[in-house]
Amino acid sequence: MPEDWTRALAVVAHPDDLEYGSSGAIARWTGEGRTVAYVLATRGEAGIETLPPEEAGPLREREQIASARVVGVDTVEFLDHADGMIEYGLGLRRDITAAIRRHRPELVVMTNHHETWPGGPWLNMADHRNVGLATLDAVRDAANRWVFRDLLDEGLEPWSGVRWVAVGASPKATHAVDITATMDRAVASLLEHRAYLAALSGPMADPEFLREAAEEAGTRFGGVLACDFELIPM
Repeated sequence: MPEDWTRALAVVAHPDDLEYGSSGAIARWTGEGRTVAYVLATRGEAGIETLPPEEAGPLREREQIASARVVGVDTVEFLDHADGMIEYGLGLRRDITAAIRRHRPELVVMTNHHETWPGGPWLNMADHRNVGLATLDAVRDAANRWVFRDLLDEGLEPWSGVRWVAVGASPKATHAVDITATMDRAVASLLEHRAYLAALSGPMADPEFLREAAEEAGTRFGGVLACDFELIPM
């Protein structure tokens, strides 16, 4: 992965999206003195079967903020799109464009926007695909003064400084980060999603799943515990 950058912005759909793929790398980056901010399209209010959205949203927001702090991230923003019902469109692109102009990152991190997940035919959900595609387009929008001109009135000048987009949990991974030293923090960050994990069943409910994924990635990237990405130059 490139290392000649200082600011990153992670844009994902839900609380826990980063913890299931990229938090080990983020912990390494913040430990090296880089700045990472989080922007989430939703508050994850539709993510817990046993809790109504009015209760789940605030709870998951608190859990995400606590989780981010474990890996050295202090800035967590929520765009308040509807969990489970995110549509690709100008409104979503505008919101992400505004976030990119606010934070002015060199690296944008997002989660898998492809139709399937790595290692099998499992279908990726619409929220991930739509937020991912909108993020890719918003990187270009952020650089164009004449797209979303109302953002200029808010003092958000164009930003053309995004050099790469790193797609976590992608079936087309091309690069990786050695997270041997930050693996424990990655697990700890996922453990902060206590209510969400308690409502899950299967392997995704056990944070040790992250170690297995890191070992698997490491078999393709040097034999270390690794967090892999599809790196898209911009």
